[in-house]
Amino acid sequence: MSTFHHEITLLTPQDCFMVVDHYKKGFISQPHFHEDFELNFIENAKGAKRIVGDSNEQIDDLELVLVGPNLPHNWAGYESPENEVREITVQFHRDLFNDKLLQRNQLSAIRTMLEKANMGIAFSQETITQIKPRLTELSNKNGFNSVIELISILNDLSVSPNMRTLTSNTFSIGIKEFKSRRLEKAFEYMKANYNKEITLEDIAKIVNMAEVSFSRFIKKCTGKTFVDSLNDIRLGHATRLLIETTFTISEISSKCGYNNLSYFNRVFKKKHEITPKEFRENYAGTKTFV
Repeated sequence: MSTFHHEITLLTPQDCFMVVDHYKKGFISQPHFHEDFELNFIENAKGAKRIVGDSNEQIDDLELVLVGPNLPHNWAGYESPENEVREITVQFHRDLFNDKLLQRNQLSAIRTMLEKANMGIAFSQETITQIKPRLTELSNKNGFNSVIELISILNDLSVSPNMRTLTSNTFSIGIKEFKSRRLEKAFEYMKANYNKEITLEDIAKIVNMAEVSFSRFIKKCTGKTFVDSLNDIRLGHATRLLIETTFTISEISSKCGYNNLSYFNRVFKKKHEITPKEFRENYAGTKTFV
């Protein structure tokens, strides 16, 4: 797991899901995993490499994959001279459907699909062609109707023919064993207090570990240091504020726990390869939170 990075998504506990619909020249993200489900549609990137767990395949012109929580994944190995690759990513909380709801007969197919998503699911070209227009429209919907449409899309995917799982059983078992209550507790604290000063000493006390031990532990589990992990959480909130608000860069820096604007700009550019100002100009309007 050390080669995969723990990503903090932009979803808040109040959101149902998030849609990102954009065009790009290629894929630059690192292999990563996160706590939320992800439905990823890609068009015009034939030959790109898809990594899901221990599965490594080249994709076709149309790609649609459902990835479960904490399952490492990435798309790479493709660049286009024009902005022709389209990617629509839908992320939703793993507890959007609670266990009792999924036990109902009418949702049994969705329950089965979400369980299989722990190994990654690739859908057939026929299914993708049918679902594509609805995914395209999803970012244009809002409120209750958008939630109903997402559930409807998931239901239709759950009964679609020729879906297949991607990872091996042994890799899926390894993912389950990797989960750690101590790590969850640490991230819960960082997420709840990201706008305050947080030290390695604070976190180590919370999980009842020595500072050196926890430092090694989080690096081994996530591939990132404590500072990098905290920055990921803070930058996640910062990107959302850049998209949804008119706060100044300085105000956003302060609201996300950074007392030094220069440091905020530096770590933001290191992660996103553009400045906060450029991010706001380039990405505003491409993300929809419901």
